[in-house]
Amino acid sequence: MSFWENRKVLVTGGASFIGSNLADSLVSKGAQVRVVDNLSSGQLENIQHLIDAGSVEFLEGDLLEPSVAQQAVKGINTVFHLAADHGGRGYVDLKQVQCSTNLILDGLLFKEAHKAGVEKVVFASSGCAYPNYIQTDPKEMLYLTEDKVGPPYDADNMYGWAKLMAELTLQYYHKQYGMKAASCRYFTVYGPRGKENHAVIAMIARSFIGENPYEVWGNGEQIRNWTYVDDIVEGTILAGEKIDDGTAVNLGTMERIRVLDAVQMVFEMTGHQADIKLLKDMPTGPLNRVADNSLAKQLLGWEPKYTFKDGLKKTIDWYFSTKNKETVKATLSETLIERKHDKGQEKLVSSSEAK
Repeated sequence: MSFWENRKVLVTGGASFIGSNLADSLVSKGAQVRVVDNLSSGQLENIQHLIDAGSVEFLEGDLLEPSVAQQAVKGINTVFHLAADHGGRGYVDLKQVQCSTNLILDGLLFKEAHKAGVEKVVFASSGCAYPNYIQTDPKEMLYLTEDKVGPPYDADNMYGWAKLMAELTLQYYHKQYGMKAASCRYFTVYGPRGKENHAVIAMIARSFIGENPYEVWGNGEQIRNWTYVDDIVEGTILAGEKIDDGTAVNLGTMERIRVLDAVQMVFEMTGHQADIKLLKDMPTGPLNRVADNSLAKQLLGWEPKYTFKDGLKKTIDWYFSTKNKETVKATLSETLIERKHDKGQEKLVSSSEAK
């Protein structure tokens, strides 16, 4: 019998890219899943098949509203908390006030979960919790171990600070009240249902519309370890099974990939050829961010199944088969930085009403 069989689970932000993939997997494992999302970034179409099948209960509402948080956690055993105000690198750098609201959202949700007797909270944290000052040299063979998040703290913008504060808050909920918790530090996730405000999908979109010159933010020397969404989902669920004390664990590959090399892989797989235009005044984030995933192997028995090459091919196939060129051309410049806002901010709608 599955650990998740008939377990009552909440996925916050469950209509989002990662959240909807997580909801799919939990349903397949027999969980009774509730999704709450204000649809400011998530898309109902990502979970419509689950709603139509009666496999999830959907609540549309903003978790910054106490009444929404209270209803969302009612009767729940495990909360997977993915909801956040966030976007890609442009958003994280330029929308500090918006990202600061995550401090309120996380604190409110944790409080209501504790009051409701939720057994466990699994938090979607981020590589943005790591200190900026140690990620400055792309030539250094750096692998970020979990213990590198510590004094002196230097998180990545307000988004990173909020992730760090949420991790610490959950650890104290465990120490003071015994509420079980785990935090998963996601590293540059990509895959089907991803959006153009994140690097890999943006690279694919630029090839899809035949952009020439092909724009790359920064000097292209930035190092990342893009991690396929199915691997992220598997690791998150394992954390829900195996970590109880609030420990934070990296979920990321250990492939060190330069942005310009990723671009060349996209060109090869899509058949697109173009001159590359480096936009050195655009946001890039840390220049050297790669996870060490040895703790996840030790605690969860987890390691990535997808290489970047394999995951990129699957993502390109999805993007090219589902997107419209004219629509992408018309919206790409906006979606690289912005996200939808002010939809569902003060309402709570059940899945039966949302159909």
